[in-house]
Formats: sequence, structure tokens, C-alpha cells
Amino acid sequence: MARTKSRNEPERPSTENRSREDLPNPVWFKPVMFGFMLLGLAWIIVYYLSGSQYPIPALENWNILIGFGIAFIGFLMTTRWR
Repeated sequence: MARTKSRNEPERPSTENRSREDLPNPVWFKPVMFGFMLLGLAWIIVYYLSGSQYPIPALENWNILIGFGIAFIGFLMTTRWR
């Protein structure tokens, strides 16, 4: 049986009419976002604690930039989080 709308009931946009930007994030979005942030932090911590031996010794100080880059991807994802 179809439901009729009363006069006082506000109109809600249907799922088809809402723009893609208004839709909630997929379930995987938040874990991936926080995963990037934590992975970048872990990369930098491992680099410092290992005395430049890990994660990739040939890159030397570029390991810091890689760690910040990975974490930055996570921070960029926060701009799309709903």
C-alpha cells in the first residue's frame, strides 16, 4: 500500500535524486583512511628507531618523505569523509 505524504511532512530527496557527494562513504573508506595515516607514521618511526636500517636503507632520508607522503594520502582522504 502506498504511503501518502501529509502537508506538514518535509520532502526528503530520494536516493536517486541525491548527488553522489551527498551519499555516505563506503564501509571500507574509514579503515583505509586511518590505515594510510598509521602506515605513514609507522614508516617514519621504524626509520628512526632502526637507525636508518629499515624500511629501505638505500633511500636514506627519503624514507621520511615517503612516510609523510603515505600519511598525507590519509589526511587528504579526510576531506571526503562524511
